[in-house]
Amino acid sequence: MIGLDTNVLVRYVMQDDPRQSPRATRLIESLTTEHPGFVSVVALIELVWVLSGSYGLGRAQVVTVLELLLRSKELVVDQAAVVALAARRFADHGADFADALIERLGAAAGCEATMSFDLGALKAAGMRPVP
Repeated sequence: MIGLDTNVLVRYVMQDDPRQSPRATRLIESLTTEHPGFVSVVALIELVWVLSGSYGLGRAQVVTVLELLLRSKELVVDQAAVVALAARRFADHGADFADALIERLGAAAGCEATMSFDLGALKAAGMRPVP
């Protein structure tokens, strides 16, 4: 298994760099179920941030990318079940992906709640306000 950095994922998804995109494509398309690529939750958070902020992709487009990564048999997505839940909250409730993932990771770890001062996270990601 090999780890994949955010920039490799961005080049593969966006096909925006004439030198790096073909290399990213060759690497990712060379992966197999026996020799998969690993995508960490940190790389996913960065990927969503870059696709949304730098490339202006809409929420539905970003969710499509996340779902494709999650379904790939040649990739091992860190905390895949939790990432899928966070992606749904991102898609359906307008939550920030990072906030949704933080909240879902806490729930998966057995936290009774994830506390925040962030009004957006309280409203859309399911966090609770700090008393």
